[in-house]
Amino acid sequence: MPNRLHMIENAPLCNGLPPEHLDELRRIAVEKEYHKGDTIFMDGDAGDGFYVVLAGKVKVSKVSAEGKEQILHIFGPGEPFGEVPVFTGKPFPANAQTLTKSVLAFFSKSRFIALIHANPSLALNMLAVLSTRLRQFTVQVENLSLKEVPERLATYLLFLAREQENSEQVTLPISKGQLASLLGTIPETLSRIFAKMTGEGLIKVAGKTITLCEPEELDILSVHGKG
Repeated sequence: MPNRLHMIENAPLCNGLPPEHLDELRRIAVEKEYHKGDTIFMDGDAGDGFYVVLAGKVKVSKVSAEGKEQILHIFGPGEPFGEVPVFTGKPFPANAQTLTKSVLAFFSKSRFIALIHANPSLALNMLAVLSTRLRQFTVQVENLSLKEVPERLATYLLFLAREQENSEQVTLPISKGQLASLLGTIPETLSRIFAKMTGEGLIKVAGKTITLCEPEELDILSVHGKG
């Protein structure tokens, strides 16, 4: 597989960095290839660095004592993950596993911190990344704790519509089983909700392709639920 470190410039971490700083980032990055289903790190592993996805998809999740998995986030090209331990000095707080064949850039903690000392603008970019991540988790906690599953699904479908820039049809980037975990439910419940939404004329489902027949109604459902 060809070297893809040039793709680092698309990461939020690199927003506004001059070419010479991008070159310095590439010099300390280590490109790593993974097969589908490979473990990148486990909850409790030493946080010796962080990653940026160059190609593929990575899920970050927690597993309960009973063995139930809760997907926290799905990361795609350009997105960093595992960066918190770089600054806290603590172990990784979750598991990371590839969902597809993936290429990652790894930044060791020691080399990245040394680079930050030389280029403080990197610290500001990392702060922006962490602030965005905190906001994402705040929204996720709100969705999981305050919204019923149909509202969570409607919210997620509308998020995909914005992300994929298509208000009429979206493609699920993960399996429906993984989507159930992301939404904090079980596959059987999610299937019933898909069927119910289809019966109500809100959506049409064809494999991973979801047609949003009534986006305005989905928006109302995502905010207010069913009265």
